Amino acid sequence: MTTYSAKAKEIVKNWVLIDAEGLVVGRLAAIIANRLRGKHKATFTPHMDCGDNIVVINTEKVLLTGRKRQQKTYYWHTGFPGGIKERKADKILEGKFPERVGEKAVERMIPRGPLGRAQMRALHVFAGTEHPYDGQKPETLDVASMNRKNKVVA
Repeated sequence: MTTYSAKAKEIVKNWVLIDAEGLVVGRLAAIIANRLRGKHKATFTPHMDCGDNIVVINTEKVLLTGRKRQQKTYYWHTGFPGGIKERKADKILEGKFPERVGEKAVERMIPRGPLGRAQMRALHVFAGTEHPYDGQKPETLDVASMNRKNKVVA
């Protein structure tokens, strides 16, 4: 019995559309990260980019549980001495680029390195409902119906 290893010409990358309205950020990011890596496929090969192309819409309407919206802090460093910066999640979600909360959540679940960067290029995140990938005919993935905890009921 031999272990299956996918070849580049055997990999099929599908297009998937996810509506993030009302979904919990971390749970959504975990599902997206698994799909980007290709772990949902029986032909998963760790050293190959066998994941799907994913289009996420309505990321401005994504939810954080508990008090994370006011307390979760995103840090970055400018590269200069004393250059640590921070911003709370609610400021980012109310700001100019609310899709960055979802992007960062997924990015931190993907391995670092050349393969991880290639997999992240297959993720397309939009704050609103409009996206330019209608021509690829993405199939819709209903994340809310996968688990009752994926969607917050107010």
